[in-house]
Amino acid sequence: MSNQSPWILPAGIDEVLPLQACRIERVRTRMLETFDRWGYELVVPPMVEFIDTLLVGTGEDLDLETLKVTDGLSGRQLGVRADMTPQVARMDAHSLPSVDERRLCYIGTVIRAKTDGLGGSRAPMQVGAELFGSDGPEADVEVISLMTEALAVGGCEAITLDLGHVGVFRALVRAAGLDGGREDQLRDALTRKAIPEIRQTLVDWSLDAALAEAIEALCDLHGPWQATIDQAKQRLNGLLDAEGQAALERLATVAEAIEARVAGEVLVDLSELHGYHYQTGLVYAAYSPRMGREIARGGRYDDIGRVFGRSRPALGFSLDLRDLLGQSDDEAPARQVVYAPARLNDMALDRAVGELREQGYRVITTKSIPEGAPRLAAVGDGQTQTWQLTGELDHG
Repeated sequence: MSNQSPWILPAGIDEVLPLQACRIERVRTRMLETFDRWGYELVVPPMVEFIDTLLVGTGEDLDLETLKVTDGLSGRQLGVRADMTPQVARMDAHSLPSVDERRLCYIGTVIRAKTDGLGGSRAPMQVGAELFGSDGPEADVEVISLMTEALAVGGCEAITLDLGHVGVFRALVRAAGLDGGREDQLRDALTRKAIPEIRQTLVDWSLDAALAEAIEALCDLHGPWQATIDQAKQRLNGLLDAEGQAALERLATVAEAIEARVAGEVLVDLSELHGYHYQTGLVYAAYSPRMGREIARGGRYDDIGRVFGRSRPALGFSLDLRDLLGQSDDEAPARQVVYAPARLNDMALDRAVGELREQGYRVITTKSIPEGAPRLAAVGDGQTQTWQLTGELDHG
């Protein structure tokens, strides 16, 4: 028999206690109000779906993250959502009327089948926004700007933005003629900036020396956006096709516009290839000095709608609302607590309690009133009895 406590929670799963829950609700409210002011409409995707629809078009990475169960009604396999982005893309394609552009936002708990190894929760409260139907750099700038504003209203104002573009890496992959398996292997090594591993792999593949040098250079091409893009144009000169060159230009355009709009530092990292396989263009992440990992992440995923029968431009971002709890010392002012005796069939007492609550007091009805605490006390007797607030009130 196990000696483990029956009350222990699974790894990466935690509970939210009153103080945290109150702070989460305040941030959630402010964030949804921000989305609404920007024109993003709230949707609520289902917690579970049939696995073959939940994972369609999202690639192997999300499959490994998804917790799977068997539906007792249909006998089919269900998946608990691990990321709401694909669900929102399906809602845009199938559940809502066709429009040229659509802005959607969402908030809810997702469940991951495994931990990320970096201290992240397996049950993040995912908040995100998605913009469908716009393929210009203006859309990239809008979504990144919204991401930074959402972080700011959550208390995270000091951030560093890290921008990348998967099109640069893919242009080098095309030039090298790598198949999908080798592309994934190389992408994983670049994400980890494992330079010795990358160098040996490229030697083993007998890759052209110039291309091998350019691919390895992606690990070094990170830093302030202007200098990094200038270096990339020099070091990758002649090796990028038209799409790869356009990716660099798009990155420069967006970085310049973002730098003018946000207070934080704007960096470029051309080995920034994290994320699921459906990302197709610009990728971005926000970092806070109070965390050792990104606090928000997003990018373009223009191809995801194709599997739903409606391929069109799409981009967005998401974050874990609970990550914001440690980013601000802001606390809501505590309500003044007043106690009232717990009594049945006393309409005068009920009216007095209701009036205080309407005035903003927190009124607790109990048989155990702390000594000296502000309370409702009976004044008079019989037909003339009323209830009045007594005791020392803290108005600070």
